Amino acid sequence: MVDLPNESEMVARARTGDELAWETLVRQHQEPVFRLAYLLLGDPDDAKDIAQEAFIRTYQHLDQFDETRPLRPWLMRIASNLARNRKRSLSRYWRNLERAGRQRPPEGAALDPSDVEELWQAVRRLKHDDQQVIYLRYFLEVSEGEMASTLEIARGTVKSRLHRALGRLRELIETEYPDLRAELYV
Repeated sequence: MVDLPNESEMVARARTGDELAWETLVRQHQEPVFRLAYLLLGDPDDAKDIAQEAFIRTYQHLDQFDETRPLRPWLMRIASNLARNRKRSLSRYWRNLERAGRQRPPEGAALDPSDVEELWQAVRRLKHDDQQVIYLRYFLEVSEGEMASTLEIARGTVKSRLHRALGRLRELIETEYPDLRAELYV
């Protein structure tokens, strides 16, 4: 039986230019990084771009990474920051188009009336920080400890942010999605 190197060994090898080590790390983390970007942006092409950019930036700054820590939270933080910046730039772009007299295309033009789609829409109406903690915890099933590392906040802060975000989601569902409320609380 062959012993596989642990993540810190793979990071150390990738730092020295070992392409196989870097490719292994990318394969291990590409799905959660893509999923987070997709949840934050809602577009698979944008999410793919952000995930790719996150890995490029990670590789470029691998010498700054503390290899005694897990890589995933660092990658997720980079992807989250890139996604937030993408959303900001897209928002500015749409505002400029509106100023030029063009109409913004309707979001979610073809909504699926299923409960899952309604819940997705409700979450997407929350502020970015609320979406982020809900996505990390419930969509990506990231532990509170990993969330704390990803968001660079204390574990207790993760708990309080998550509690407040869920409260705001519950309030939004009760006022804006009464049919969904009935389905969720049956």
